[in-house]
Amino acid sequence: MTQKKLTLSFDNGPTENTTPQVLDVLRERNLHAYFCVTGLQLKLKNHAKLVSDTLDAGHRVVNHSLTHQIPLGEDVCAAHARTEISEMDELMNALIGDWGERWFRPFGGEGRLGQHVFSQAALAEFARLKYSVMLWNSVPRDWVDTQNWPRKALSDIDENDHTLVVLHDIDTGAMAHLADFLDEVLDRGIEITLELPEECVPIRHGQVVSPDHLKGLVAV
Repeated sequence: MTQKKLTLSFDNGPTENTTPQVLDVLRERNLHAYFCVTGLQLKLKNHAKLVSDTLDAGHRVVNHSLTHQIPLGEDVCAAHARTEISEMDELMNALIGDWGERWFRPFGGEGRLGQHVFSQAALAEFARLKYSVMLWNSVPRDWVDTQNWPRKALSDIDENDHTLVVLHDIDTGAMAHLADFLDEVLDRGIEITLELPEECVPIRHGQVVSPDHLKGLVAV
């Protein structure tokens, strides 16, 4: 049988209380993850240092939009795409320097996928800046169900060969359960990896590599 895989991603940080907690839990288990940061958080005092610490620990950092307010497909004008993608790119370059391959995690709103996720203008920005795009196939809604989200995440892992889970390093208290969740995953013999499921990467280095997985995600 093919070994199941799990890729961890943490959205909407960094936060001064929770991001270091998450980093400690991952360090103790020699695990690595993707941290999808927003401009609103990155601009706060000392938060650029948190992102630098994240990179120094071997994790990947992802552009998760400047404002995290309106999905790219709900405002299809070029100015909106430039603000959320390009201005955030410039902010990250200015505050943290070299952060590796350019990845973007779209804002879906409650973890939804649909035509609200992208616009044609956004696709043009990805191409211009040679961005890769990271989606997801598990959203256990840890920001809502702060106690029981591991049960939903484990259920998603049972259903997928390779799960890319969206968690949040924000101050809800949900990450108090991260260590137990990861220990359960490891006890089950599931590999925790930085590899990404093919269906979650429709765009690589600015080029559409999986039109089927982009279908239904672009505003018309």
